[in-house]
Amino acid sequence: MVEQQEASGDAVMTRIGQAIMLLHGGDREEARNRFGALWSELGADGDALHRCTLAHYMADTQDDPGDELAWDLRALTAAEGVGGTEAGGAGTGAAEGAGVSDVPGGSEGADGGPAAEHPDIPAVRAFYPSLHLNLAADYLKLQRPESARIHLQRARAAAESLADDGYGGGVRAAIDRLELRMREQ
Repeated sequence: MVEQQEASGDAVMTRIGQAIMLLHGGDREEARNRFGALWSELGADGDALHRCTLAHYMADTQDDPGDELAWDLRALTAAEGVGGTEAGGAGTGAAEGAGVSDVPGGSEGADGGPAAEHPDIPAVRAFYPSLHLNLAADYLKLQRPESARIHLQRARAAAESLADDGYGGGVRAAIDRLELRMREQ
């Protein structure tokens, strides 16, 4: 295990990935246990990308829709904390939709020019469509269709930045499916 952690360069992300594999393999309870232990280790001040990733997948292990929503909101809050910005404006805020400047990273450097983009911002940008999609699904389960519509719109807007690859196509297709389901209700 130590060799694998050293080789990965990010032992926490390796452990999150192992729990994700358990989740995708059908062992929700063990995945939930491992995510819970990692969450305790990370704490409220842990790395924002780690907290975002962990909370995003922890939500999928929940049996109660309210608990699932709480974890998805934690994921979005953590994403908005990467680099002290909302990932360069890719997100639209957990509640209000407040944005940041159009400068990548959303801030100025010491010389008044654009600050260097936080290295995790591209990864978080790729998360936003899925984060908002999950929130839309959560709100729909909780019979809060207006909140679901808001997050579905945010998911669609954020998906414009995704590549035309398998991941991007899969997220866009999931957005389309949820939109269709909402129209049919």
